[in-house]
Amino acid sequence: MSRKMAGKEPFKKKLQKEMTSFIEDPPPGMVLDASRAEQNLNIWTIYMQGADDTLYAGEKFQLQIKFGNNYPFESPEVTFVGQNIPVHPHVYSNGHICLSILSDDWSPALSIHSVCVSVLSMLSSCKEKIINE
Repeated sequence: MSRKMAGKEPFKKKLQKEMTSFIEDPPPGMVLDASRAEQNLNIWTIYMQGADDTLYAGEKFQLQIKFGNNYPFESPEVTFVGQNIPVHPHVYSNGHICLSILSDDWSPALSIHSVCVSVLSMLSSCKEKIINE
């Protein structure tokens, strides 16, 4: 195996392990599009449903997670995509999510499962839908 390939293997192994774990035990109201993720391990699509008894109950969202080659040492890019972007103070109209663990507070110890739980928690704790341009 070449040095170039050897450097990418841990990245792919970690993603494969995280994907399996996510499929087996997803956060509440979330489903990973496994067939898409298997076609391109660097881009995941997660279908998400707003939690019961919240402002987003019954709403459906789509998260896109893009992994760079330095994952898990650099945070993934997590955005809302599709027709229904949540109206939330920490979500821009283009789907960009303002969440500290996706930037300054990122740690390689975090998993995609924990990131998704944080996004769900962020939405669930919202008291008022406010548009963030």
